[in-house]
Amino acid sequence: MISAGDFRNGITVEMDGNVYQIIEFQHVKPGKGAAFVRTKLKNIKSGGVIEKSFRPTEKFPQARIDRKDMQYLYSDGDLYYFMDVENYEQIGLNAEQIGDALKFVKENEMVKICSHNGNVFAVEPPLFVELEITETEPGFKGDTATGATKPATVETGAVVYVPLFVDQGDRIKIDTRTGEYLSRA
Repeated sequence: MISAGDFRNGITVEMDGNVYQIIEFQHVKPGKGAAFVRTKLKNIKSGGVIEKSFRPTEKFPQARIDRKDMQYLYSDGDLYYFMDVENYEQIGLNAEQIGDALKFVKENEMVKICSHNGNVFAVEPPLFVELEITETEPGFKGDTATGATKPATVETGAVVYVPLFVDQGDRIKIDTRTGEYLSRA
């Protein structure tokens, strides 16, 4: 059990039959009245975010989230297949469970599968990936306005905004959390 006074970012708790992850928290001590904890909670199954206040003495069971490294194998229509590299077990997840987590992930790359009580609710891609640009417009000489970008399609089919000097065939490094270009690889 964890009390609301001990809340920290990233902690997962079970409340009202759902599992929530704490995105933000703030201990508030008003001049009059009792202190309270204001939080922003994300429902890890539905993805919805709610704001809620608690007394610091309220207690909640802490949810156990299992993160397992698995290899993304391939997609077959509506299902995406992953393999546990330790025992070679395979699981198939539908597009609803995956969301857009595989936007920057190629086949045979490692991802983290997040589950609660055996129910998979999310796929976490690696933080940074290196991908090749398959399609982009050429940059023009002298067109070097500060911070100017152009759209580029990478080998997974995702579109990333890159600086004008990046050309088709270049390998680039991408932050998968934000989808931003970081550097040439």
